[in-house]
Amino acid sequence: MGRGAQSLARVAVIVRAGAAPLWWPGLLAAAIGALVPGLTGRRIGLLAGAALFLVTAAVVALVRGRRYAELARGATRAGRSDFLQDRAVTVRNWRRGHRWWLLGAFLVAVASAFLLPGAGGMVLAGAGAGLWIKAVRIGQRERRDDTLYWVRTDWVERGRPAGKRVKGYRTTGPMAGDAAPGGARRRR
Repeated sequence: MGRGAQSLARVAVIVRAGAAPLWWPGLLAAAIGALVPGLTGRRIGLLAGAALFLVTAAVVALVRGRRYAELARGATRAGRSDFLQDRAVTVRNWRRGHRWWLLGAFLVAVASAFLLPGAGGMVLAGAGAGLWIKAVRIGQRERRDDTLYWVRTDWVERGRPAGKRVKGYRTTGPMAGDAAPGGARRRR
């Protein structure tokens, strides 16, 4: 791995960037879906949606957990010349890169209400909750290790901080950057 200057983005911020754009539209789609009687009826649709919410949140929170842990264990110290990307820039880049996917997912969730009322929206909200849980778990690791994990922006393909192109993480002290452990805004 070259030690030249690199642009680095916080791992937890990338993970957390998708939580709100999935959670709020998911809740909106579920509310819209609850107004439609659907083929199965509202009660069955909403009960199925609640079960799918829990399953989706658990799957999203746990998927690739070993990969994140493996990359964190093998992390190297960031160099003085490395550029730490602001939280707002990381979130904006993730959301811009996924805006059409998010719109498509919202429309599919609303359309699915004609089959299972509210279920599609609950799946979307569950994915958002799962990403938030995953970011919290990364934040717990950062607090425990007293370090922040960063990934090179040129390795993050389609917003995946633990994708195939990622060869390792970089670390900084807990006060680096403008985001708290877990990717939330740092309180002043």
